[in-house]
Amino acid sequence: MKWRVIRLETRSAYSNMAIDNALIEGQKSGASEPTIRFYKWLPSAVSIGCFQSMNDEVDIERCNSLGVSYVRRITGGGAVYHDNKGEITYSVIAPEGLFPKGIIESYKVICGWVIDGLENLNIKAEFAPINDIIVNGKKISGNAQTRRDGAILQHGTILYDTDIRTMFSVLRVSAEKISDKMIRSAEERVTRVKDHANATQEELYDALLKGFTNGKDYEFGAYTEKELKRAEELEESVYSKNAWNFSR
Repeated sequence: MKWRVIRLETRSAYSNMAIDNALIEGQKSGASEPTIRFYKWLPSAVSIGCFQSMNDEVDIERCNSLGVSYVRRITGGGAVYHDNKGEITYSVIAPEGLFPKGIIESYKVICGWVIDGLENLNIKAEFAPINDIIVNGKKISGNAQTRRDGAILQHGTILYDTDIRTMFSVLRVSAEKISDKMIRSAEERVTRVKDHANATQEELYDALLKGFTNGKDYEFGAYTEKELKRAEELEESVYSKNAWNFSR
């Protein structure tokens, strides 16, 4: 099985989620290759799980004032702040049969690629079921997954130098005003690559690329015209619409 790898790119929240959706659809029809993609978000954004309420999870007014986008994913999981300068996101889209049937077991396989990538920066990470990756007991990566029509989509973030204060100002993690005490509490639970390695974001990407491709038959590629057309349709009709993003 040959993997297509899409090099690190930067897109809007709507475009990133539309591409993931188009690629998992393409698995069903056989039009899309098994794909690993790396990307960033511009502008910074909040994504919520498909079963969450946007208004419950996200401070919309704060996002609007900061120019932060917000979008609903087709995967489950919780609300995530995607810092344009402070993280790298990956997606894996492939036939379901390439992975264990068990949800936790399949998470462990793909999260293992992230762990291998961090190991290349001498960061000792470990898988924390159901879907987190931790370093010294602190979360450095959150991941989410869905399975549709015999295909799997898993995507996740790797925190590089995320602005914790901004993160907890756009997420409704507490009714109280963001305080230094609250930020310190959050920093006790969350960690970043920059806290453990003197690495640039480009070096993090290179390390992750090695972790994800080690032992695989792969080649760097690009989206097909059909995939891009479908992604554009989904971006316009679904992901940029309040009907989807505020459907709960």
